[in-house]
This record gives sequence, C-alpha cells and structure tokens, in this order.
Amino acid sequence: MTQLIDDFERVVRYVRISVTDRCDFRCVYCMSEEMTFLPRAQVLTLEELTTVAKAFTELGVEKIRLTGGEPLVRRGIEELVTNIGRLDGLRDFAMTTNGAGLVKHAKALRQGGLQRLNISLDSLDESRFKHLTRTGDLGKVIDGLHAAQDAGFERIKLNAVILKGRNDDEVLELVDFARREGVDISFIEEMPLGDVSDHSRGETYCSSDDVQAAIETQYELLPTTETTLGPSRYFRMPDSPSRIGFISPHSHNFCATCNRVRVTVEGRLLLCLGNEHSVDLREVLRRHPGNIDALKSRIVEAMSLKPERHHFTTDGDVQVVRFMNMTGG
Repeated sequence: MTQLIDDFERVVRYVRISVTDRCDFRCVYCMSEEMTFLPRAQVLTLEELTTVAKAFTELGVEKIRLTGGEPLVRRGIEELVTNIGRLDGLRDFAMTTNGAGLVKHAKALRQGGLQRLNISLDSLDESRFKHLTRTGDLGKVIDGLHAAQDAGFERIKLNAVILKGRNDDEVLELVDFARREGVDISFIEEMPLGDVSDHSRGETYCSSDDVQAAIETQYELLPTTETTLGPSRYFRMPDSPSRIGFISPHSHNFCATCNRVRVTVEGRLLLCLGNEHSVDLREVLRRHPGNIDALKSRIVEAMSLKPERHHFTTDGDVQVVRFMNMTGG
C-alpha cells in the first residue's frame, strides 16, 4: 500500500509530529500556567521520531510538520531535522515555532533541509504579548523572524490566534506587519482543547468571518485555490505578495477535506484533532525495534478509526481534555 486512505475516501498526505510537550512560553489558549510535563522515558527518542517520519513517507505522506510544545527546546532538534530532511518522497518539510529560538537555530535548520516555518505571533504590543504568552519576549520573536529570513527561509507564515477582547483590535496591525516583512499570515479560531485557567473560551471566541470583515475595511481580499496541504483558506491582496489565511475549525469546518493526522510526543497517532481516536505507535516501536513494516501496518490499520468530523462548539465547553501542547501544534 502506497497511500493512506480512510473510510471516507480521504487520502492522508500530511502528518504533524510533536517532538516535545515542553515549551518556553505558557500561552493562555494552549497551556495552564503550571504544567506537569512527561517523564523522559515516555517521550519518543530522536531515532524513534525519525523512524515514524520514514514510515509515513513510505506510505505516501508528502508533508511533515514538526510541532511541540516548542520544537526548538528539544535537545537534538537540528540532528532530527537533518535526518528527516533526507527522506525520500518528502515534498514539504515545515515547523511551527514560537520563534524565540530561531536566532540560535535558523541557519542550521535551513541547512538541514527544513523548508518552511510558521511563527506564532498573537500581538505586536510588548505588554500584551507578555500577558498572552505569560513568559514570552516579543523582541526575541521578531529577531527570530529576521534570523529565519537571513537564513534563506521562503514563504514564512505568521500564525495569530485571535481572542475577542484580548487581541482582536490588532488584526489590521498584524496584517500591516506581515505586509512590511513580506510574509504570509493566518488567523486562527481558538480551539477548545484543555481546560485553560485564564479565560472562558466562550467569551473569547472570535470567528474568521469577523476577522475577515475587519481586514476588508482596509484591504481587498481575493480568494485563491492555493494550498499548503493544511487547513488554511488563502486570500491575496492586489497590492502585496503576502497571503492572508484563515483556519476556521468552528465557522468553516474543514473536515470533509481533512488529509492530516498527528503523532504526539508519546507516540500516539491521533486521527483527529477534535476527537480521542488514537493508536499507540510507541508500543510497536519498542516491541519491534527496527521493524518499520510492523509500524507501517499499525498506521494503515489505524485509518479505519479516523472519524468523519470533529464537533467543536463555541459555548466554552471543552470537548477534549488534552492541552494543545500535548496534541502537537
């Protein structure tokens, strides 16, 4: 079998692999202020992560994105990137990062074969950024963006989670920043994963339609059919190369075309972001070390568990108890 096909005839071409549950930020929509992280023995090794990536590419997956937590806090991340970057059949190799570690790592990541970066940036106000991330330094993120540009990364994309009453008044400022920097930006509806202590998700929900309307008060948005195999719907502006994307798990459900699965840092293959359907890949990796065919068989069998859709709501209920840092990106 060279393709992964679920029971709804969707072909899985994209896997997001979490390399750590740890992060140097504590973003209010992703984690609680006080977190307990996994013991080292429960985390996949660099070799196991590489084997997982190789298995997926041999099953027809074309895109791999490394996520966290924050992938740049994982010891050996540059080695892992180099190992995965060598895999045959990989057409798109990307990473989602908070950007704070890019000054140190950007050049080596690019040389190792990483092609694209998504950098999380929810505010351009230093004090607000500090509040939203609890520990983040906006200056380090901006410096990291510039380091990535200097290292030769193309089509860098900013990711902004928009929360009503928190940062929705910065939408146009974030668009202007993306235009000045020559990068893309995607605006993301908050996903109800984990029981966060900072706010009620119902009160902070801001739809992509509201964000788009705010942007269109100043810029014409032209819909495109462009895709990076992810869930973003992209728009262009007539006077800028920067693309505007919207990731809308609530208001514009993208389940019908879902081509993605996730692997957590514990080695659980999650078949859907908004459901608990999963299988244990770590057990196979450690019971049959070096046997990639056994791993591929487990992955193929798991496709029948991929549900038709998630059922997120906007009323503040938590449908999934795991936090985003445990899920992977």
